[in-house]
Amino acid sequence: MIKPKVLIASRISKEAEAYIGTYCDYERWEGPRQIPQEVLFEKLQDKEGAILTGIPVNEELLSHAPKLRVASNVSVGYNNFDIKAMKARGIIGTNTPGVLENTVADLVMGLMLATARRISELDHYVKAGRWKREDNKNLFGLDVYGTTLGIIGMGRIGEAIAKRAKFGFDMEVRYYNRTRKYEAEKHLGVVYSDFETLLKTSDFVVLIVPLTEDTYHMIGTKEFALMKESAFFINASRGQTVDEEALIRALENKELLGAGLDVFETEPVQPDNPLLRLPNVITVPHIGSSTEKTRRCMAMTAAKNLVAALQGDITDSCVPELRRKGSR
Repeated sequence: MIKPKVLIASRISKEAEAYIGTYCDYERWEGPRQIPQEVLFEKLQDKEGAILTGIPVNEELLSHAPKLRVASNVSVGYNNFDIKAMKARGIIGTNTPGVLENTVADLVMGLMLATARRISELDHYVKAGRWKREDNKNLFGLDVYGTTLGIIGMGRIGEAIAKRAKFGFDMEVRYYNRTRKYEAEKHLGVVYSDFETLLKTSDFVVLIVPLTEDTYHMIGTKEFALMKESAFFINASRGQTVDEEALIRALENKELLGAGLDVFETEPVQPDNPLLRLPNVITVPHIGSSTEKTRRCMAMTAAKNLVAALQGDITDSCVPELRRKGSR
């Protein structure tokens, strides 16, 4: 039996590579940086499947990949997929849900604690030799426990955050979602809220939605104005879900007390971005899923998704908009 040809265009574990090698004839990009576009297009000419991370699967790419049947993202997000172009060519796209929610939830809780207790700011304060015996209220932060958390987007990650906040920090948890999650309300004790009420009443606002046309810049000037001046804003979704200029203005004008950001509109973040100069902003380099265990699991999931889809088994990890008719 002839094995399907596959391009591994992202870094994956040796275990995931070996799994793909069992079922596919593969070629792997070995460069230290993301594969150059011209090399990618050349290598995709005869490939039926591809393992990708963030590479746009659009009309331009597809025009250079006449045999492509499956694009497998090593990511829970799939905003790099041009759904219309892929659907027109009958190409299946897969992602890795159900793998990284706990790791991302841990980071979100870390950002909440770091912003409220000023951990990064005061770390620099101590290391700069500025700590004095007479220091007192100038080192104060705010409590996380017992406060109100508002979660925008109650998917798997949102539920994992809610569980930590509710049972670990005794927080009142409210959420906004396109559809109500009655099971989450029952088992986690979270409360559904309309969008504006959540913004007005939360001490911490966590944004954890996928990037779509509907969520692009869903948080901007109007939304920041609704939040408490004592509130902290946490974004662990995608940078483009927030109007970054509006966020900067809100922080500079003290409409918010602080922010914790794992994502930015432009990544890597530009050195002249004003967010990097604000002491009340915690900035980390898109590390939501960045643990060895989780990345290995994501890679293996992406590998299994790729092989399954090439064999005609449409799993739950296939992007719903790109499942073929008649598939479960």
